[in-house]
Amino acid sequence: MNGFPAHPDAITPGWWEAVLGRAPSDWHWEPIGTGQVGDSVRFTLDFGDEAGPVTLAGKFAAADPTSRGTAAMLGLYAKEVRFYRELAPQLPVRTPRVLFAEIAPDGATFFLLFEDLGPARGGNQIAGCSLEDAREGVRQAAALHAPSWHNPAILDADWLQPDPTAAAQVKALYPQAQAIFRERYAGVLEPEYMALCEELAEITATTDRAVEKTSLVHGDFRLDNLLFDIKGGAEPIAVLDWQTLTVGNGLTDLGYFLGCGIGDVLRRTHERELLELYCAEMTARGVPLSVEEIWRDYVVGALHGVSTAVFSAAFVVRTERGDDNFLSMARGACALACQHDSLAMLKKG
Repeated sequence: MNGFPAHPDAITPGWWEAVLGRAPSDWHWEPIGTGQVGDSVRFTLDFGDEAGPVTLAGKFAAADPTSRGTAAMLGLYAKEVRFYRELAPQLPVRTPRVLFAEIAPDGATFFLLFEDLGPARGGNQIAGCSLEDAREGVRQAAALHAPSWHNPAILDADWLQPDPTAAAQVKALYPQAQAIFRERYAGVLEPEYMALCEELAEITATTDRAVEKTSLVHGDFRLDNLLFDIKGGAEPIAVLDWQTLTVGNGLTDLGYFLGCGIGDVLRRTHERELLELYCAEMTARGVPLSVEEIWRDYVVGALHGVSTAVFSAAFVVRTERGDDNFLSMARGACALACQHDSLAMLKKG
């Protein structure tokens, strides 16, 4: 399709007709979700028949120019569109079924149209989650990682490879990000956690590391990107927001999720159980693993939560919920990293 609506208000009856095969007699939309670099909406379409209104979900580039510019610079929108076009159909991880996926040549404008998974319960990064929610998240992580584990048919796709230019930009900007993070949260974040952030910033700004190609990595696997009890409880969970998908070590997702995702109290109490569940799920999917085998990569993976909180806080639009969110992420990830000495493991290589 040549051209596409870049905002819900730009959709025409002709566009609905072209995509759905019929045009609604009336429709409206409302914002949903809490995304920082993408704006999501729910469409309610009335076709004037006995079946009643139909709902669909849409996702667009962020209206905020700072957030949109950061996402475009890092290629986030393009990755998500290609994930839904090319990878989602061949992976057992539960994602929304996509009806339309297009992106502009400049990578700064896109439109995804999905099935509506509601009624559903959105994950809440700040509030934390139950043990069963955490278990469901771990199961989905394994469903993403296992099919791609050392699988060149997936991992060698050119569009999944980390962009060296974007990586260099992140490395160059990281000291600035840490300075903003320090100024903003120095009086709020625990001093020992801020000290860990400072040390990680020094390492990030001065170190180049080879990229592992073990499996797919979601890259932002946390509660705000999960939906629970989807379709009114018909299914337990779905995973959203694939803008940070890349290749690397899948344990990064696990360290990120248990560190900055589920809440420190729940993580400390059930850490071993959740790691064993992940290994059991991976083993059942043909990738035999033990907790001892994954421990180092899991612990180092928690540092991804720290760096994501720092960088995102600096370079997406600032909101009150965003501040609470980034502090929650940093606290959880730093707590795991301090408890298990992630920095020491990182330095050992």
